[in-house]
Amino acid sequence: MNTPEDHNDIPSDSESEATSATPGAGEPLTIEQQLEQAIAAQADAWDRFLRTQADLENYRKRVSREREEDRKYCVLPLVRDLLPQIDNLNRAIESCQQASPEADSPAAGLLQGVQMVMGEMVSVLGRYGTTPIKAEGEAFDPTVHEALQQVPSSEHPPMTVMMEYERGYLLHDRVIRPSKVIVSVAPPQASDAAE
Repeated sequence: MNTPEDHNDIPSDSESEATSATPGAGEPLTIEQQLEQAIAAQADAWDRFLRTQADLENYRKRVSREREEDRKYCVLPLVRDLLPQIDNLNRAIESCQQASPEADSPAAGLLQGVQMVMGEMVSVLGRYGTTPIKAEGEAFDPTVHEALQQVPSSEHPPMTVMMEYERGYLLHDRVIRPSKVIVSVAPPQASDAAE
């Protein structure tokens, strides 16, 4: 049977905490040392709490930014798919204008209808943030222009877009398709031509 005398050699909880806090020291911690440890542990826990709060706030901001980006550019695949059709309408307009430039020709009504459809498509894309890239006569910008050819020209300053082969488009500030262009370069000098 267990008697009260058998339990006298079991240390109390406070004694076991004090001696276990300093293993190998042999001396129990004083109240001041225990208080310092508790204060340090509380400060560490508070610091971890603040860091976790900051991480959570940064996560919320990042998710909000990503959600806004997704909303802003959600029409990108559709716009990419429509650009070849817009190019085809432009080719049809140019072809009609070259074939019968007279206003009273039979193709004039068709040309006017295709121009109206083209205008509507560009207008709808514009409402969603799609804009054509200005190219002809502009300085060559490799971020929005793709040079297909360089042509010596004395009429244009060097590195100026002389002709636009295929129109490029932006969706807000992002390039959907760069403009394919022909760029001017300085003509060869007379001394270079003689050699």
